[in-house]
Amino acid sequence: MEVIFIKAFQLLLSLAILVVLHELGHFIPAKIFKTRVEKFYLFFDPWFSLFKKKIGETVYGIGWLPLGGYVKISGMIDESMDKEQMSKPPQPWEFRSKPTWQRFIIMIGGVTVNLILGFLIYSMVLFVWGKNVVTVENLNSGFTVSESMKKIGFEDGDRILKIDGNDLEDQIQINNILVSRSVDVVEVIRSNESREIINIPDNIGLEIISAGVAPFAPNVNSVIDSVLTDSPADFSDIKKGDIINKVNGTKILSFDEFEELKKINSDYIELEIIRNGNQFSTVVPFESMDKLIGIIIKPDLKITTKKYGFFESIGEGYDEAYWKLKDYIYQFGYVFSKEGVSQLGGFGTIGNIFPAKWDWKRFWEMTAFLSIILAFMNFLPIPALDGGHLVFLTYEMVTGKKPNQRFLEIAQMVGIILLLGLFFYANIMDIFRFL
Repeated sequence: MEVIFIKAFQLLLSLAILVVLHELGHFIPAKIFKTRVEKFYLFFDPWFSLFKKKIGETVYGIGWLPLGGYVKISGMIDESMDKEQMSKPPQPWEFRSKPTWQRFIIMIGGVTVNLILGFLIYSMVLFVWGKNVVTVENLNSGFTVSESMKKIGFEDGDRILKIDGNDLEDQIQINNILVSRSVDVVEVIRSNESREIINIPDNIGLEIISAGVAPFAPNVNSVIDSVLTDSPADFSDIKKGDIINKVNGTKILSFDEFEELKKINSDYIELEIIRNGNQFSTVVPFESMDKLIGIIIKPDLKITTKKYGFFESIGEGYDEAYWKLKDYIYQFGYVFSKEGVSQLGGFGTIGNIFPAKWDWKRFWEMTAFLSIILAFMNFLPIPALDGGHLVFLTYEMVTGKKPNQRFLEIAQMVGIILLLGLFFYANIMDIFRFL
């Protein structure tokens, strides 16, 4: 129960930050262009509000339904469907009375803020905490690969060297890259140190989604946690922190393989050790019939933390935001497939991306990611979203004619129905998965 509370609180806090800043992206240009803003709300307030206070001409409040937020701008057709106001003659302070370019800036302000916010948060996360990566050297034992990956040529123990000719900085990103990008070839290094080029099918993303399992699962390194005093290992220059690479000439991918390979020789074991990036071999005699040599092995995945200066973090933050947006746009295409639509999720799915324990670094990374998603989703050309308004404003700028008000009202209603349908479907899918 505590885990659910922590995840829910992080989700609500993240949404609150993003919604307020998104709505400020509409509110500030509206005020600059002297357009009246009647309401500024965090979350929706059907029937009642948790809090509200009128300051000047605007009512500021907090609703009880955490599905987003809104600013109600005078003289525009929005989710309030205020037809009475729109039936009256236009007033100078109303949205509909402003030049098209001003209305366009007001409407695109929310998306712009979310994109900039995502970039800034990623930059500051990289500056403060750096970036954790698992390099090809860190992942000494490579991956355990799924059956679908074996069919196209991958093998257990493979490590990723290049994707379409480019070095892979973080091995753990391979799953996301295969699902989110168009990949032609992957170069791997095998457990026997040979290199292979593997051609990737065009439909690999859908195959991975359909399989429902991670295509690549990292194998943790077999790290020596301690060496018993006066044991055979103690006399063989084995130290805490050493990585066991090979046992009796064979590369190991797991602790179970270590135990199995010990049986090859009756009175000794030959170990290849990696220490500080250097390799050496040592022969250790067995202490007893149990073939004990006096070491305790701890499975461990080595992580490298890359640190960035302030100006470096700005460039890296831009790259991070750019790839998150580009990957999400690519993945969005799966929504139009049977496999993809089955993966849609609501608040449960979103909440689960937050950690079970409070972690500020992870919180801000997820907030930046959600900010990028919010920008993209709001930019979709669907009536009731910012993108829908921008489509109609672009039409007006090109033709010099405003769309018919009745058409706008119907389009807005259709957009609301469509969004509510998607919302209920996504959250029902969460319930099914939970059950």
